[in-house]
Amino acid sequence: MIDVHSHILHGLDDGAATFDVSLAMVRLAAEWGTTDIVASPHSNLEYKFDPAVVESRLAELREAAGDTAPRLHYGCDFHLSFDNIQDAVAHPTKYTINHGRYLLVEFSDLVIFPNTTEIFARLLDAGMIPVITHPERNTLLQQKLDKLREWAAMGCLLQVTAQSFNGRFGRRAERFSRLLLDEDLVHVVASDAHDTQHRPPNLGEAYEWLAREKSEALAERLCVANPGAVIRSEPLPDPATILATGAATATGGRKWYQFWK
Repeated sequence: MIDVHSHILHGLDDGAATFDVSLAMVRLAAEWGTTDIVASPHSNLEYKFDPAVVESRLAELREAAGDTAPRLHYGCDFHLSFDNIQDAVAHPTKYTINHGRYLLVEFSDLVIFPNTTEIFARLLDAGMIPVITHPERNTLLQQKLDKLREWAAMGCLLQVTAQSFNGRFGRRAERFSRLLLDEDLVHVVASDAHDTQHRPPNLGEAYEWLAREKSEALAERLCVANPGAVIRSEPLPDPATILATGAATATGGRKWYQFWK
């Protein structure tokens, strides 16, 4: 499985508090079958995003984790604010995953800009593909299903948090995450991990739920094939080809859940 949204780098935001916690999160992710994980510290009014610091801490964590850990990738949890938007348009690969095309975009819990459609068009024109993070947990976006449909039709992606499906973030988030699935508006599932206990880097339970309640093909698409395309800065694959090509095979031909169990 491939996790495109996590806060595993210590001391940069409200995620991992120490280097030891960072290392423990990476090892937990490996135990649960994650092969790749994007470190995406916040960029907002509270937390300054410095690419050089992110790259340095990624290198430090890679060295300590060793070869058995998931591959670690560069990213940012990009808050949709005026200053961030201006800077991203001026520097299109500063905040994107692996300095490619996909940009994790976090909405404010307090306001949705009336010109958000125009903002997304501007980001797309600059070569970035917005990936709207955890819309199911944002009470304002829960009331904007038509807008989410519109933004997806423009070419934006929607990323749902793995633990939302089992009610970790409350009943409203659980119901809306399942509604988005029914609407075919979920493109990627990610952990949005912040620690080892309350918000761990665990995609396994979501994969198992998706495979059981929907289909294995959907679980493969949302947890492996689509996020794999995101970290490689490629178009999303055709859903019909995912299982046929074995795109989601983890650990030597065995599915992740066979390994995990």
